[in-house]
Amino acid sequence: MRNEPYEIKQKKYEIDDMLEAETMRLAEHIRSQTPHDGDFENKTVHCKFVKYSESGTVCVKTFNTSSLLIVAQGSKEIIIGQEVYHVGKAQMLLLPVALPIEIHALQASQSKPFLTIGLYLDSHRIFELVSKMYSQGIHKEQISAGTGLVADADIPIINAVNRFLMCLSNAEDIQYIAPIVLDEIIIRVLRSPIGMRIVQMGFTDSNMQGVIRAISWLGENFSQQIKVADLARIAYMSESAFHEHFKKVTSMTPLQYQKSLRLHEARRLMLADSIDASTAGSLVGYVSVSQFNRDYSRFFGSPPKRNVTKLRQKFQ
Repeated sequence: MRNEPYEIKQKKYEIDDMLEAETMRLAEHIRSQTPHDGDFENKTVHCKFVKYSESGTVCVKTFNTSSLLIVAQGSKEIIIGQEVYHVGKAQMLLLPVALPIEIHALQASQSKPFLTIGLYLDSHRIFELVSKMYSQGIHKEQISAGTGLVADADIPIINAVNRFLMCLSNAEDIQYIAPIVLDEIIIRVLRSPIGMRIVQMGFTDSNMQGVIRAISWLGENFSQQIKVADLARIAYMSESAFHEHFKKVTSMTPLQYQKSLRLHEARRLMLADSIDASTAGSLVGYVSVSQFNRDYSRFFGSPPKRNVTKLRQKFQ
């Protein structure tokens, strides 16, 4: 096999050095927003910072809103339903809809903690950008080609994220510049290997939009008894098509998704409002206390009271 010319090798080294420099800058930005291990949400610019200093650390099971996660340091394993995704330094993971996830930090230490940022995605803004970029529509071949959720984050994307985070130190930059830079990030990601999954969020006649409508309804009415046929009507699909596309997007069935929503909300009520398990279970739609306790223990790994006590101790 013929060796590459010196100029090509040199260019690759320069690109690698530039990517390393931008990724290190991103790590410093995230480190400045994370005084200790845990998740830190910035509601002003709609993003979240995560830091973990121990390998094998399991993030408390939680619902992640539709977002783009970019790793600046270390690596992680993200479990969504039955699917497992590995995301490392300078890589990004797309969560196209609100999903329950579990994170394991695979590479993390006190000197080099696992660091990541999650940028929340606004489906309305995505629709506006997609409409401009794909004014002639998209072909089925394009949609089927963009099925992945993990991709490398190139230099322009990470550089744009760094410029976005630089806005945090100035109120006027947050108001006027940050939204423009966020649009740039989304546009660049739309042109990446995972971009077509975001494009699907921007077209009202896509299967993704139907699933999003059903998920939105479930988010507001998860305590109600619901049949898959009713959700399919909300999504404007046949029951079989809806079941197939819902599982493709979320890696779980609609009823599994609803159960996850209920259990997360019950845990939140017990933590935030000091509500007892039986009351919390009733508020989220459970009729049987014993069934709630069984589902909770199976999902979170321990009974409600013990799990909530452990979490309180951890937060303290």
